[in-house]
Amino acid sequence: MGDPAGIGPEIVVKAFRDAPALTAGAFVAGDLECLRKAAAAVARPGEPALPVALIERPDQALRMPARCVPVLQAVSPPEGVRHGQISAAAGRAAGEAVQWAARAALGAQVAGLVTAPLHKEALSAAGFTYPGHTELLQAEAARHAGVPLARMPVRMMLANAELRTVLVSIHMSLRHAIEAVTFDGVLETLRIAHASLQGVLGRAPRLAVAGLNPHAGEGGLFGSEEREVIAPAVAAARAEGIDADGPHAPDTVFMRARKGEFDAVIAMYHDQGLIPVKYLGVEEGVNVTLGLPLVRTSPDHGTAFDLAGTGRADASSLIEAIRMARLLLRGA
Repeated sequence: MGDPAGIGPEIVVKAFRDAPALTAGAFVAGDLECLRKAAAAVARPGEPALPVALIERPDQALRMPARCVPVLQAVSPPEGVRHGQISAAAGRAAGEAVQWAARAALGAQVAGLVTAPLHKEALSAAGFTYPGHTELLQAEAARHAGVPLARMPVRMMLANAELRTVLVSIHMSLRHAIEAVTFDGVLETLRIAHASLQGVLGRAPRLAVAGLNPHAGEGGLFGSEEREVIAPAVAAARAEGIDADGPHAPDTVFMRARKGEFDAVIAMYHDQGLIPVKYLGVEEGVNVTLGLPLVRTSPDHGTAFDLAGTGRADASSLIEAIRMARLLLRGA
C-alpha cells in the first residue's frame, strides 16, 4: 500500500477503480482502515466510495468482483499517522507491507508485487536499515535463498513507452557512484539486463552503454574510465553473446535509444539514467527491479505528501506498473 501518509493508498484505490481488467485477481497488502480512508478520499462527487473488503488469504482475491479493493491485513494498524507528515508509524507500516509481499512472492503465494511509494526518511525512522524498496527486496531474496547479499545482485530499470534505462549503481552519493563504475559492476549489469529483457522481448535485447564522462571520455582527454573499465566490460559481455555496444556519449545515447536504435541504455549512475526517463513523463514511468527471483514493479514517483488526502493524485504510473508486472510475468 505504500506509506499511508502519502498518496500510495489513494492511487491503489484509483487503479482498482479505473483499471478493473488489470487489477483482476490482485489485492492490497496493507491496512484495511487506511484503504477505506483512501477510498473515501478519491470518491467522485455523487458516487459512493469504492468498496474495500478484508480477505484472509491471497487466493480469495481471485473471486472478488471488479472495482472492489481486496485488502489483506499484512501489518499492524498504524496509529497517529497524518497525511503529509513523516512518521515512524507510517514507515513501519509501509516497510512491513513490502516485507510481507516479498515473502509471499518468494514463497509462491503470489505471482509478483507492485509497490506503491514509500518515504525513505519514514522507513529509516521505523528502524529499517535499507535506503528503499530495491535494497529491502534484495535482502529478503538473499535471506530466502540462504546466500550472502553479494550473491543476489539486483539492478533498477526505469521504463516507459519510449525509453528503458538500467542503472549500474542505485542509491548512493555521486562520489561513491563514480567509484562503483567497475569492470565487474558494468559486466554484471549487462548480464542482468540481457537476461531480464530477453524474456520480455522474446529476443536478445540491443543494449547501449553510456559513458561516465563527457563525450565518453573523448579518448582519455576527459577521463579514463571508458577506456580502462567500461569498454573492457562491454567487450567481455559481447564475448558472452550479449548484444552490447559502447561506451557512447551520455548526452546523445538516450536520444538514439528513444529513436529505436537500442532496446535499453545501461547508465552509470542513478540520475544519469533516471532524468531522461522522468523528463518524458513520470505519469508513464515504471520502476522495475531486475535480478530478483520475483517480479517487482512500482510507479516512477514518490509519496507526494503535498497531495496526500486530497484525492487528486494521478494513478497513471501505478497502472502502468501493474501492466508491466503482468507483461514480465508472461515472459518469466
